[in-house]
Amino acid sequence: MFNTRINLLMALIFNLIWVSNAQTMKKMETNFNEQQKEVYRTIEKMVTAFESKDIDGVLSTYEEDAIVMFEPGNPITGHNALRQAFTEFVSFNPNYTFSSHEVYISGDIATHIAPWKMVGTLPDGNKIEQNGLSVAILRKQSNGNWLMIQDNPHGQFHLNN
Repeated sequence: MFNTRINLLMALIFNLIWVSNAQTMKKMETNFNEQQKEVYRTIEKMVTAFESKDIDGVLSTYEEDAIVMFEPGNPITGHNALRQAFTEFVSFNPNYTFSSHEVYISGDIATHIAPWKMVGTLPDGNKIEQNGLSVAILRKQSNGNWLMIQDNPHGQFHLNN
C-alpha cells in the first residue's frame, strides 16, 4: 500500500514537471525573435512538405551538399541521393509531432533542436512508430533564407548505446 502511494505520488510529480517543462518550451517558441522564427519556418516547411510527399518542397529546405543522417552513422549527401532517400521514406506515410523546438543563432549559422515522434505505415501494412531528437544546422543564404546544411533526426543515438 505504501509503495503504491509513493509510486502514484512520484508519477504525479513527474507529470507536473513534464507539463511545466512543456509549457515553458511552448512559451519559448512563441518568444522566438524574427531570425529564430525564420529558421523555425524552414523546419515547418520541410516537415509539411515531407508529410505531403512533396519531395521538391523538402529539398528546397536543404543546401545542395547538405548531409542528412537517415540512419545513425550513415550520412547521405547531395540532392540526388536525398531525393531517393526521401522518396523511399515518404512511402511510410509519416506523421510527425514535436514536443518542443529550440533555435539558437550565431551569425549566419543556426541550430534547431526538437524531440519528435513519428507514426507511419510500412509498405506491408504494419504500423511503425519512432522517436528521436532532431538536431539540424542551418545557414543563412545571401537572399536571407535559411537552409539546412546538416540534419540529424537521431541526435539521441549515442545516448542509447
